[in-house]
Amino acid sequence: MDSQTLEFESPHFLQSLFAHDLNLLKRLEDAFSIAVTTRDGWLKFEGDEAAVEAARQVFEQLEKARRKGVEINARGFQFAIDQVRSGDEGESLDQMADLKLLGSATKPTVRPHTRTQYRYLMALREHHVVFGVGPAGTGKTYLAMAHALQMLRDRVIDRIVLTRPAVEAGEALGFLPGALEEKVLPYLRPLYDALYEMLEPAESQKFVEKNLIEIAPLAYMRGRTLNRACVILDEAQNASREQMLMFLTRLGNESSCVVTGDPSQIDLRPVGKSGLLEAMRLLRDVDGVRFIEFESRDVVRHPVVQRIIEAYDRGRAAAERENATQQG
Repeated sequence: MDSQTLEFESPHFLQSLFAHDLNLLKRLEDAFSIAVTTRDGWLKFEGDEAAVEAARQVFEQLEKARRKGVEINARGFQFAIDQVRSGDEGESLDQMADLKLLGSATKPTVRPHTRTQYRYLMALREHHVVFGVGPAGTGKTYLAMAHALQMLRDRVIDRIVLTRPAVEAGEALGFLPGALEEKVLPYLRPLYDALYEMLEPAESQKFVEKNLIEIAPLAYMRGRTLNRACVILDEAQNASREQMLMFLTRLGNESSCVVTGDPSQIDLRPVGKSGLLEAMRLLRDVDGVRFIEFESRDVVRHPVVQRIIEAYDRGRAAAERENATQQG
């Protein structure tokens, strides 16, 4: 048996490391088969020597992240446990805290909450074309927008172009009432919601009024060359193969693009017409192109969303196995 005691400057700071939730300490006990005792400003681990050392490493990571301004929650606490248990020397919670975007007097900075989100943001910095693929609620669109807005604020680019296929409408845009922006706005609402959530009202209004943020239906992108722009294609699973190729070849000098989509939510019929599926098959080894694939564990919405996605995944997998058995 071994024991280690960690001491901190105040009970409040110590409790902030486990989100003021003693259930998280119980989670730590179960993860490493140790006993955890805490009182005032100290924390004591008792158990196998290796397990006690692992628990200490978890709190070392939590402390570094907290001192960098990260608010520890259940997800962050579990991330630290998983990182230490896996022995993975990749991104730690405190390393992720160093990657932050935007922020102002009243708007919090945007930070990655999962390892996949961290790798996604790093890919956006390092590659010209990035595909963020995975289920709803994983932050694909939100983080793409934060990245683009940071580049616009830093004047790395001159404009942001937002586009999205309008498959769900069931009718041509030309027959919908209103001007072009009014027709497309419902499809781009998630991107605008992200814009207003991240920026002060005056800054977001300035970007829109000066046409630094442009909305364009995917079908209207043909023939354009986009220079010094960040182009975001959202809901790409509903872009046809022809539209996807057309979109990817719009990039001009000093531009980059982000393609986000969920292959499990394709509205096109037949499904094989999806340009996202074709791109995932053909472009993985192309220099300058990076694919980041999100999973249900990366969902950062309400916890029930993750459970819903996992239930659907299990159900669909079972149905596919049953169909395969029947066909066999």
